[in-house]
Amino acid sequence: MLLTLNRTVPWLVLVTLFVSTSLTAQETPKGEVIKYTFDQSRIFPGTTREVAVYIPRQYDPAKPACVYVNQDGIQYKAPEVFDELIHKKEMPITIGVFVTPGVVKPTSDQALPRFNRSFEYDGLGDAYARFLLEELLPDVETRKATDGRALKLSNDGNDRAIGGASSGAIAAFTAAWERPDAFRRVFSAIGTYVGLRGGQNYSTLIRKYEPKPLRIYLEDGSKDQNIYGGDWWMANLAMERSLAFAGYEVAHEWGEGGHNGEHATVLFPDAMRWLWKDWPAGVKAGKGSPQLQELLIPGEDWKLVAEGYRFTEGPAVNAKGEVFYNDVSASKTFQVINGGMVKEFLADSKQGDGQAFGPDGRLYANAGATSQLLAWDAQGNSSVIADGFRGNDLVVNHRGGIYVTNPGWNGTDPSKIYYISPQGEKKVVDTGLKFSNGICLSPDQSLLYVADSRTHWLYSYQIQADGSLAHKQKYFHLHEPDTAEDSGPDGVRCDRDGRVWVATRMGLQVCDQPGRVNCIIPTPNGKVSNLTFGGENFDVLYCTCGDRVYSRKVKVKGANGWDSPNKPGNPRL
Repeated sequence: MLLTLNRTVPWLVLVTLFVSTSLTAQETPKGEVIKYTFDQSRIFPGTTREVAVYIPRQYDPAKPACVYVNQDGIQYKAPEVFDELIHKKEMPITIGVFVTPGVVKPTSDQALPRFNRSFEYDGLGDAYARFLLEELLPDVETRKATDGRALKLSNDGNDRAIGGASSGAIAAFTAAWERPDAFRRVFSAIGTYVGLRGGQNYSTLIRKYEPKPLRIYLEDGSKDQNIYGGDWWMANLAMERSLAFAGYEVAHEWGEGGHNGEHATVLFPDAMRWLWKDWPAGVKAGKGSPQLQELLIPGEDWKLVAEGYRFTEGPAVNAKGEVFYNDVSASKTFQVINGGMVKEFLADSKQGDGQAFGPDGRLYANAGATSQLLAWDAQGNSSVIADGFRGNDLVVNHRGGIYVTNPGWNGTDPSKIYYISPQGEKKVVDTGLKFSNGICLSPDQSLLYVADSRTHWLYSYQIQADGSLAHKQKYFHLHEPDTAEDSGPDGVRCDRDGRVWVATRMGLQVCDQPGRVNCIIPTPNGKVSNLTFGGENFDVLYCTCGDRVYSRKVKVKGANGWDSPNKPGNPRL
């Protein structure tokens, strides 16, 4: 839902309204603020920071309190605002945690401290969220009010809000973006969504990601700063438009001010009322982009297929829609029968890795223990198809031709792509990728797609009549997380409409045929190595995710290499 509050109100009038609508201190129970220094972080080692904790008078330790976290310490007269709003029941009983950015103290008075503010606040990734959740908030719970009340904080993300200004605002948004299970309500004032440490990417990523259950209040002024890192005003407008596009519940209040907290201080009470409205009803996720809506079924979420493995890989589907996958380290292959039951198919897969079914109904698999390409029949008997290399992933076309990636495991051998013809002839058809990994065919089987795991590229080749490859191109441009040097693309599959689904560090990145990421769909545990489309109609997505396998029914159907080629319609250009 989009709530628009874009009115421009003179500063004096706003102040008058704020003062006139506030209750006096004598009429409103006042909470207390305790302060201390925190210097025990392992996530940001060596840092020292000041912490202030607001405890409302109405707080009862018998019931965990809601939480509001604010970067850069106490701002917006927050304790006084909380006193009033809690008293009027316009927000729940909330403990406020106000924390300054970390500083690494100098070794002498002749040296500067290391100021961690930009590092902690402006950077994307989950480090700051982990600092709050694993270190600071547990430490807050060891403290007590001056009257001896123990502090107990709710662990429910629906009971938690987070906010800040400038870099503190993007830190708040990032914490909620990375951990919506822990923070679902965000107050952002003059947010730094610009090119300091990657914040400019949010307005793009918001449009592509499957929406998260977040409610966001944005504030900025048209005279905000425009410097080397970017234009704050335009960046905040872009954020609001992206959030609205993706269907988030977002409110905004635009003014004419500069890069300061005056406007936010006046708006803060209304922002808190809006962020906490309808509580304890849960914050809901938006519908997502039209491209996501073409793929995902409302109300259909991920389901756990099985867990407890060492490392799952190689999901493959047969003509019945049954899915097979490997626990590579345990050297076992498992079968998911339609209906969801999982059983062991191979007690010793020879450390089977990537695999795919062929048109003959056999399961072709790379056996890491023997450096062979094996074909397994329905009774679990194997035949050697090729040897002399340790393959990673593979695909079998409708005529029985096989393409296999050989990454160059030891770092000295070159990465290769092999082609094994239906007659058994083996040849190298490409070299030069840094670490060739996932591989699949386009639905019409005219193109071969190969993931280079140590880059952010998925390559496209045109397949020639003799199985050789031509017109090699770094074609699909994938997103990479701020915490990694590459996208880590692994398994690759196509749906029958020509979209290319890639397992990456950020989740499933779904590309159109021209090579553009349209959607990003994260998995429940944040891991994914490979995928396939299974089920009777090949419309159930199966993902191998570390020690677990998940499934999710979708609106599209997978394209299978063993099936007859089909030509999708032209993509949107």
